[in-house]
Amino acid sequence: MPVIFPETIIVALLSIFLFLALGAALVLVILSLKRPTTVPLIVAGALVVLSLIVVVVSPLNVPLIMGLIVALLGTAVAVLGGNPVTRRILEIATHGRVRDGANGGIMLDADAAGVGDGSETATVTATEVLRGGTTIGYLERLSVVIALIAGYPEAIAIVVAVKGVGRFSELAAAEARERFIIGTLSSLLWACIVGALVRLAIW
Repeated sequence: MPVIFPETIIVALLSIFLFLALGAALVLVILSLKRPTTVPLIVAGALVVLSLIVVVVSPLNVPLIMGLIVALLGTAVAVLGGNPVTRRILEIATHGRVRDGANGGIMLDADAAGVGDGSETATVTATEVLRGGTTIGYLERLSVVIALIAGYPEAIAIVVAVKGVGRFSELAAAEARERFIIGTLSSLLWACIVGALVRLAIW
């Protein structure tokens, strides 16, 4: 009868736990993509944080094949999950007063966006700023989580710098600045937590 060492059992349990926790978190964030709600996102966040704590405390790493599965699941959770998490945080922070645009940006009246001429007709015309924010968020989180898994956290500074330079001209309005800062920090925090979890689990 083969002898099963305690270390093998711990690695197996750790692998199963990470697979189930990240799988459940992925399901919850996918369900929240269309309409972000607080409870599923809190549960998904709690699963991710709990998994991070477990891999920090555990002296062992998951084997190669399971590491690949954890990396793929973690990347999906980081990239997809950041969308509903960030949107929900922004909705809470702005009390729902800033409307989303059709192209992934936010709707502001022309004067607030800095493109109006001060006349009465300009103030009622809405314009969309920070266009493409949803797509940029996906790319931002993908870049961050890949950088962390690869052991190159310095790349986060490059991502933030590129995003800041690209958006600089659109940050004249207070609502745009507020949305940009809160959204960027929320997105980066989520991606960094998941990226750190995967990195610690497989290396």
